[in-house]
Amino acid sequence: MDEKQKNKLKNIKLLVMDVDGTLTDASMYYTSDGDVMKKFSTRDGMGIDLMHKRGFQTAILTSETNLMVAKRAEKLNIKNVIFGVRQKDIALKNLAQELSVKLEEIAYIGDDLNDIPAIKIAGFSACPNDASNCVKKLVDYVCIKSGGNGAVRELIEMIFTSQEIPLEWIA
Repeated sequence: MDEKQKNKLKNIKLLVMDVDGTLTDASMYYTSDGDVMKKFSTRDGMGIDLMHKRGFQTAILTSETNLMVAKRAEKLNIKNVIFGVRQKDIALKNLAQELSVKLEEIAYIGDDLNDIPAIKIAGFSACPNDASNCVKKLVDYVCIKSGGNGAVRELIEMIFTSQEIPLEWIA
């Protein structure tokens, strides 16, 4: 992490995440009955829980409308979940206003073309290592980890490091 990244991360109060390709590995598993399943990382989940314990807010912006995502958000106590988003920049601005957070206080992590509008306006932007190349060219940080395999946790640890927050469990 360079000094410019560290300075941007010092002000973060809200982490906003895309789902497919970011919180998941972008795979969709179909059963013979047509049900869809997704894989989420427990390490990302632990990181999100640590953020909540430290007073940070979190949110999900997704173009999907999916019960699995709702269940995962509920399990992780993510209160701000916006489904069916087509214009992520507008949704991000509305969320910032609703939560009284400035855009420069938002870290956004996403992986594909539909994330670019939000990436361009967030205070800090990141993407998983396996994100689209056009996204990689725009973000402040390309994670070492891939989507659904710890990229979100990696960003959370960077935020904690920049804000000198010890990475430890709080009961």
